[in-house]
Amino acid sequence: MAFFAINVDWGNEQHKLKKIREKVFVCQWRIPAEYEFDHQDSIAFHVLVVNEHNQAVATGRITPKGEIGRIAVEPEFRCPEVYQALFNALLKIAHQHGLQEILVQCELEGVNYYQQQGFRPVGTVFMDAGVARQSMLCNLKDFNLERVELTH
Repeated sequence: MAFFAINVDWGNEQHKLKKIREKVFVCQWRIPAEYEFDHQDSIAFHVLVVNEHNQAVATGRITPKGEIGRIAVEPEFRCPEVYQALFNALLKIAHQHGLQEILVQCELEGVNYYQQQGFRPVGTVFMDAGVARQSMLCNLKDFNLERVELTH
């Protein structure tokens, strides 16, 4: 099956983006909706991944400061091809906007993995919707996550 990443505007496509994120984060992960949707949505660059039937299967965003997040993939489409399409589009946006570094927020058990991939911790551990997280930073040119599905 083929997958295609499309850059979309929050104002025009938020219904599609919210549907996927609500299913993944609010229903599956039990993240309260008030934490899932934030002020960053209106300023971030969003990507929507569709399959060959134009069915929306995944979404993610990158902020103007280079933070990649809100990676949500429909359960039945969680495969390397979807994640690669999504991250290739997000990284292309970063390049187009002249970003030098990428920031991700990971759960604490992922810190070692990210460090092995060239990321470095920045700031202190913080709580996000009841989950302890660490911000991790790397140079855009060094971004090469083998398992991008660990990024949310």
